[in-house]
Amino acid sequence: MDTWIQRQKNIIDFTLSSLLRRKRKNAALVCVYTLVVFLLASVIFFTHAIKREASLLLEGAPEMIVQRMIAGRQDPIPIHYVEKIQGIRGVGSVRGRLWGYYYDPVVGANYTLVVPESKHPEEGSIRIGQGLARTRLLDVGDEMEFKAHDGVIFNLTVRDTFAEKSELISSDLVVISESDFRKLFGLAPGHVTDLTLAVGNPREQSTIAAKIAAVLPDTRIILKEELLRTYDAIFNWRGGLMLVILFGAMLAFIIFAWDKASGLSAEERRETGTLKALGWETSDVILLKFWEGMAISLSAFFTGVILGYVHVFFMSSVLFEPVLKGWSVLYPKFKLTPFIDPYQIVTLFFLTVVPYTVATIIPSWRAATIDPDSVMRG
Repeated sequence: MDTWIQRQKNIIDFTLSSLLRRKRKNAALVCVYTLVVFLLASVIFFTHAIKREASLLLEGAPEMIVQRMIAGRQDPIPIHYVEKIQGIRGVGSVRGRLWGYYYDPVVGANYTLVVPESKHPEEGSIRIGQGLARTRLLDVGDEMEFKAHDGVIFNLTVRDTFAEKSELISSDLVVISESDFRKLFGLAPGHVTDLTLAVGNPREQSTIAAKIAAVLPDTRIILKEELLRTYDAIFNWRGGLMLVILFGAMLAFIIFAWDKASGLSAEERRETGTLKALGWETSDVILLKFWEGMAISLSAFFTGVILGYVHVFFMSSVLFEPVLKGWSVLYPKFKLTPFIDPYQIVTLFFLTVVPYTVATIIPSWRAATIDPDSVMRG
């Protein structure tokens, strides 16, 4: 037992001395390794966090949405459709919504205009998001100019702005009164943008949707689960796009790991032969290289994960902003709620640490099984 403990102590001591002898090479290696882990961790953390944020925001979304379609495009829906839908068994409340998009040529951006179901703003006043206020340099009490459907220009007064913490969903939002909304878009009384439904039994949503389509064949029904799938696909696409951008870094890491697996350097081969000549067993040499590889890979892994966490949750993914922003003018400023799934860490570990560790052990095992004299001469 004492012999085994002493052997392990010798392995640890030699591992530390070996790392220090090649400190410059190992430091450069750790820096490159950390950069790869940092980029991959940032993508994984951001993609999962934004998907979770979207799912939480969509929890309050209506269970079903009914839209009227004409010539393949959404059209205002008559309010009397509510009576036909309420006559279908299983349907709870049915409400009409007023919302739309307004293009502002001043900044080249679209605003989302919404008439709330409760707490309507006074006629002639609006409530705007932080992104709009920041872009148009507006403050409470300022007036904002709108051009109606008939070309008439009228001004609305900013009465309030949304809190910064809601900017993810309210950056381009304008809450407006019903009368001003209808005046702006020329929407006739008796029509709304779409209808929202509450269903008592979620398992009957598909059946109810089929019945609505039969009663109102000019409508399209959107289920809440379809919205969730759509947003999930969008964010998966965004994450995939960033991974494609980082493909070069991943490819460089793969080439590096392959190069490590192809063989040891002359210095490392002589070191292995010396250890074998001193009486070290093959298992001891493999264990030595294993601990060297783990020391480098774990240092880079934890450093990269921590940096990726800080980058995503405390620096708002500043390196990925151009990819995320795209063509958007009113890009929201927001901080994601810190969230890490253990599955993410395990996936990242197997993508980075395991390949490098295996690539380190394989050539060491090959060198350790060769005669010490031939290893040192080679």
